Amino acid sequence: MKIRVGFGFDVHQLKEGSEFWLGGIKIPHTKGAVGHSDADVLIHTICDALLGAANMRDIGFHFPPSDNQYKGIDSKILLSDVIRLLEEKGFQIGNVDATIALQEPKINPYIPEMKKVLSSIMKIDEEDVSIKATTTEKLGFEGREEGVSAYAVVLIQKQ
Repeated sequence: MKIRVGFGFDVHQLKEGSEFWLGGIKIPHTKGAVGHSDADVLIHTICDALLGAANMRDIGFHFPPSDNQYKGIDSKILLSDVIRLLEEKGFQIGNVDATIALQEPKINPYIPEMKKVLSSIMKIDEEDVSIKATTTEKLGFEGREEGVSAYAVVLIQKQ
């Protein structure tokens, strides 16, 4: 069995009046993330970590922001495509550990639903998806509520 680890990181600006998609669910808030797709920073981070672990470049390589077919796309579709790419190479996911950094809104109440959505797409148990949230104690762009960032580490294996 071959085991590989991948790391992902992503950032999106927050803007008044935009929808806030995080972990595949819409979270009520006055600000939302801005991006070429639905700007789901958590899913983008997980995609990058998975692609990196499989040595398959990054999300921008596979789904370039210059390609209009991805304009406004639901990031759950991108994650499904990444899972398909990994399966084609014979990889399966062991686990995902992610952290989201933002000041507001508080996302802990939404984590169980995010885990349910993401585990279903990735074809793994909810127990194998860890999502944590932190503030930056009002420091930096996250603390000023100008943006949101996310980090993820994944383990994949090949039989």
